[in-house]
Amino acid sequence: VQLQASGGGLVQAGGSLRLSCAASGLTFVSYAMYWFRQTPGKEREFVGGVNWRGSSTYYADSVKGRFTISRDNAKNTVYLEMNSLKPEDTAVYFCAADQWGTGKSTTLTYDYWGQGTQVTVSS
Repeated sequence: VQLQASGGGLVQAGGSLRLSCAASGLTFVSYAMYWFRQTPGKEREFVGGVNWRGSSTYYADSVKGRFTISRDNAKNTVYLEMNSLKPEDTAVYFCAADQWGTGKSTTLTYDYWGQGTQVTVSS
């Protein structure tokens, strides 16, 4: 199983980025998908999630209204559209998968993690 995150980069405050997480080696349609982020010295933070059905999405309060999660089951890919980026959004962003999951931040365990992709927002 592999989760390959991509799309990070350097962007000015107020700008946008779209992250992708391509999954392989698993039955993607049966997995809830999540995005997390982490900065040095801090714990990994839940950003958002989408349930396995694709019918529900959940977001951290800090990104609600600015970030959007979507999934394309035909491409085995989950996306994180990030708009109105702020310097405090700077972090390494990770994707994760949880079979038959809810997509909620209360999920305790995850089946798979991807490698991170760096997002840097300059002021």
